[in-house]
Amino acid sequence: MNEATRSTGPEHLAVAQAESLVQRLAQIRAEIGRHIFGQQTVIDQALVTLLSGGHGLLVGVPGLAKTRLVETLGVVFGLGTKRVQFTPDLMPADILGSEVLEESGDGRRSFRFIKGPVFCQLLMADEINRASPRTQSALLQAMQEAEVTVAGTAYALPKPFHVLATQNPIEQEGTYPLPEAQLDRFLLQINVDYPDRDAERRMMIETTSGLSQPAQAILTTDELIAGQALVRQLPVGEKIVDMILDLVRRLRPDAPDAAPEASNLAWGPGPRAAQALMLVVRARALIDGRLSPSTDDVSAMAPAVLRHRIALKYDAAQAQWRIEDLIVKALSAIS
Repeated sequence: MNEATRSTGPEHLAVAQAESLVQRLAQIRAEIGRHIFGQQTVIDQALVTLLSGGHGLLVGVPGLAKTRLVETLGVVFGLGTKRVQFTPDLMPADILGSEVLEESGDGRRSFRFIKGPVFCQLLMADEINRASPRTQSALLQAMQEAEVTVAGTAYALPKPFHVLATQNPIEQEGTYPLPEAQLDRFLLQINVDYPDRDAERRMMIETTSGLSQPAQAILTTDELIAGQALVRQLPVGEKIVDMILDLVRRLRPDAPDAAPEASNLAWGPGPRAAQALMLVVRARALIDGRLSPSTDDVSAMAPAVLRHRIALKYDAAQAQWRIEDLIVKALSAIS
């Protein structure tokens, strides 16, 4: 094979595509940063979620720009976005859609399916834990299989399909904890904290001046889909694979290779957690301008991947154990 052939081979093309995507991601980060202040980690984790083809759960008190972030992401990625405000009286049909009986001009009657807001590319499920568990679970099939079944008929959802849900802290009044099966469908749980003083000062001035400009589209839907496929092609070294396996297995209570502190857990992360971590470390590397993940990517993404896939025993919760601390201990032991 001559030099010209090598320079246009599949590997060279993949590298060129990855480098081009890295440049576009830098533009996206800058564009989102013009509208969301002081939340760079949150922004990056949201980008990782979409670039990995997954769903994200943003947890934080009201007023921290969670809704604004989702709206901005929809614009910069060129996604068709819909929003559902979850309330205690929201029904599954309000999300999925329903069949209605229609009568034609000749008197014939037939059912017609009217699609609900879930038929979009980016669904914002606002305050998802305000709705009943029955309504929350209406999203399970959509999140896992990218389709919904109504009256025995399956309807495919648009591609790509992402759910970014916001959740109030469960200690607040009028909230229902999400079922464990649905929590596991979220690729990341993104904790949104208060901004620092400088960021809040900038936010206070710029958002009340009347001079803010709307977000601009950076990627098209097809480019996002291509980027998601590219993420899955990035190489992952054996050291990273072993680190991910060691981590998730150490956090499973009663497992042969469990860490001592895992005895405080009611249950630990399943295989889906390891799969999620394999995906997101690749996406984080790309966002950071690298073409392969490192151990730092595993350490940085592990809390967001694992925190909603682990539950403390009652005694450990009463003793003020924190899931984040257990994850950090497990990381320290394998680093």
